Amino acid sequence: MKYDYLQSNNKRQGFTLVELMITIAIGATLMAIALPNFNSFLVETRVDNEISHLQRLLLTARNTAINAEQSVTLCPLNASNSCDTNWQNEVSVFIDIDGDKTYEPASDERIVAVKAKIKTNDKLQYGQDSIIYRPTGNITGGVSASPFKYCPKDYPAKSRGITVTTSGRSYVTSDTDSDGIDEDRSGNEITCS
Repeated sequence: MKYDYLQSNNKRQGFTLVELMITIAIGATLMAIALPNFNSFLVETRVDNEISHLQRLLLTARNTAINAEQSVTLCPLNASNSCDTNWQNEVSVFIDIDGDKTYEPASDERIVAVKAKIKTNDKLQYGQDSIIYRPTGNITGGVSASPFKYCPKDYPAKSRGITVTTSGRSYVTSDTDSDGIDEDRSGNEITCS
């Protein structure tokens, strides 16, 4: 039996060069449309995650103060374990027995929780160097007039915040007027400087 490969009815399957170029062009067009929206989605997710971590940290600090019946401080600690205003750094919650805004492990003070340093060029802003919760759950010395603000680099409209009241409760900002920018509880837009 002799096979004649040249006269086979099998057609070759595959793309022609023109079909392949059209497919690549359509794919590139779809990617050009989708990528900016994807970047925006990633920024929103990053902001939401950071705000969520900070909200949980505030709740942990307040609950620890109430349950331990001790003053609890939430702040970024510098190299000498004192509170400073660089909120982009690691933020710690610690039992602050003497209320001096300095973590002193030798005096039975202990760190309760930590929020990792912000890894991007984003900013976390707050008007004071710390928040101190009393054993009642209230804030010592009042709170900043402005909320915590999380400001993503190059996306100011995606900024979010957390308002802390003198009762110690915290509230995440939301876009109440549907303009795409979050507002605090007083209706002020969350803007970053």
